[in-house]
Amino acid sequence: MVKKPVKVKDELMEHDFDGIQELDNELPPWWLWLFYITIFWGLGYLVYYHVLQVGDSSKEQYLKEMALAAEMQRQTPGGGMAGAAIAGQEGEAAEVAALKDEQSLAQGKEIYQKNCTPCHAPDGGGTVGPNLTDEYWIHGARTGDVVNTIVNGVPVKGMISWAPILKPDEILQVASYVISLRGTTPASPKAPEGQKVDYSGIN
Repeated sequence: MVKKPVKVKDELMEHDFDGIQELDNELPPWWLWLFYITIFWGLGYLVYYHVLQVGDSSKEQYLKEMALAAEMQRQTPGGGMAGAAIAGQEGEAAEVAALKDEQSLAQGKEIYQKNCTPCHAPDGGGTVGPNLTDEYWIHGARTGDVVNTIVNGVPVKGMISWAPILKPDEILQVASYVISLRGTTPASPKAPEGQKVDYSGIN
């Protein structure tokens, strides 16, 4: 029976570079597993972002955050020109479009369910806060108006500013989800509040 050769630990290899020699030892298992995991993670990243294009690229994330930052600046007193400059539209107020892809709306719904349901109800029908499903709006019905309300809050009504808590992309996601609730039928809708809005022609 042929015996398997025994690997000698700390055995020096024959080559020599400027007096530096290399030990012919096996790599530790934890290092090999970490190396294999890195390879699989890299392949998964490649497929997710570049082959299937499910996730936003860094450029797409950048453009979304710049658009949101522009709207925040526009809504700040004296910040209109700064917001326009961020958006690359000198002298023109920046507009923010609601996200409509399923992934963004699902993330927006998750944020809404976690943070907004105590005041607006799980289905948007309103409790302490207003009904988000009807045609009546207190602080404006455009996507930018909803973003502004989330960013600045409504302290007089007890709504805090969510800017220190949510990231810019999360604010746009939850604002887009709120926009998507328009025309839905909540179980116990609160009575209309604010001004009736014609949705045609607004963003």
